[in-house]
Amino acid sequence: MGEFTSNASGRFYLKPRNSTEADQEFLVANGFAIASDDRLAWHSHHARVLARLAKPEKLDYLILVPTLRCNLACSYCQVSRAPLRASGFDWNEKTTSAIEEMLDGLATNAIKIEFQGGEPTLRLDLVKRIIDRCDRFAERSFVICTNLSEVGPELLDLLERADVSVSTSLDGSSLVHSAQRTRSTAMTDQFLRNLREIIARFGPGKVSALPTINQSSPPPVDELIDAFADFGFESIHLRPVNFQGFARKRHPSSAEDHRAWWAYHEEFVHRLIARNHEDRSRVLEESYFSLCLRRMFRLGIDRHVDLRNPNPLGTDYLVIDYDGQLYPTDEARMLARSGIVDLSIGTVVDGLDVEKLAVLNAYSTTIGDPACDACPYQPYCGRDLVDDLSRYGRIDLPQHETFFCQKHLYMFDLAVHLIYSHDPAVRYSLARWLGLAGEYLPPQVVLA
Repeated sequence: MGEFTSNASGRFYLKPRNSTEADQEFLVANGFAIASDDRLAWHSHHARVLARLAKPEKLDYLILVPTLRCNLACSYCQVSRAPLRASGFDWNEKTTSAIEEMLDGLATNAIKIEFQGGEPTLRLDLVKRIIDRCDRFAERSFVICTNLSEVGPELLDLLERADVSVSTSLDGSSLVHSAQRTRSTAMTDQFLRNLREIIARFGPGKVSALPTINQSSPPPVDELIDAFADFGFESIHLRPVNFQGFARKRHPSSAEDHRAWWAYHEEFVHRLIARNHEDRSRVLEESYFSLCLRRMFRLGIDRHVDLRNPNPLGTDYLVIDYDGQLYPTDEARMLARSGIVDLSIGTVVDGLDVEKLAVLNAYSTTIGDPACDACPYQPYCGRDLVDDLSRYGRIDLPQHETFFCQKHLYMFDLAVHLIYSHDPAVRYSLARWLGLAGEYLPPQVVLA
């Protein structure tokens, strides 16, 4: 295979070792190279570059933490949970009213709110109060992130709404889930019954589930896939234990060499490809890999905060903690709670700390970084200051030495390998992951 090459607009091809006149004609015809007098092509190229670099303007996505209390104590919990009967860890009336006032003042017609915790179902009264306040928005989406250990009539009533769904953790088989989360067979069985009840009543589309994997001892690939497929889930986001918040103390291996994890991830993707080709009744995907793949082919896939560049903080996305503190990301909240670094950027009562936010955003891009500017994956990649601070306590480490860079080098390397594959099984899954109705055909390879 030739050398993968891209330009700033994200167009890519495999560069031949020795360029010929036919190769140049191919590049011009396919929009990679532009004749100097072709003004329309130049305008089109610059429009694509600007679309890749578009900055969000309106705040329309909130993560809200109505309570830090929780009824579980998961081994990999990233935030310092509060005991179930603790006091002072829920929104007070002043904080709740300030959030309602913020919602009233948002200059957007669409809103997405994710209720995190703690366990937000402990305060469904506050959750419902916020949902009711959002009636003025033309488009609304609410996600309640819950451990599903208890499902009562109030939660089921909320789920009757078309704009409300739940997100939960499913770590694999019953044994794995019990070991990592509940440490109780009875509680795990209750969780599984609740999950089945919601899916039976509302369908699998009402629930998003993701596993958290102990990368030191990941479950067998097929066992994990089967655990999700048995519930009707088609999207699986492989997530290793996060080296942020308190999880780093119980799982120090989350900071170690990740080559074994990448090998596991690649095995997982290839197993999905094989299963999709064998059974055409449904298409399974590893959702983050699919996101990276779509990012390479399409403009406008830039709402995921890991995959945009620049990646402005505190602009279209904010976290409001149980005490009213504002954070640029949920991971930033974790770092503050675990005493690593205070990345709060104001309070919901007093507003944003614009000076602190400006300091962070001055480094929220890789544009101008010599290594990143030379990387063919820069048009599709992003920047994660919070992860760098968590792992290294600094943000000026050469990008190629960071976990974030190594992760995405792996992801995009795998994507390129599959994009140019002629294996019918690979082509079938890529077509489905890219949302193509027909058959996926590999790009023409230019080789001298």
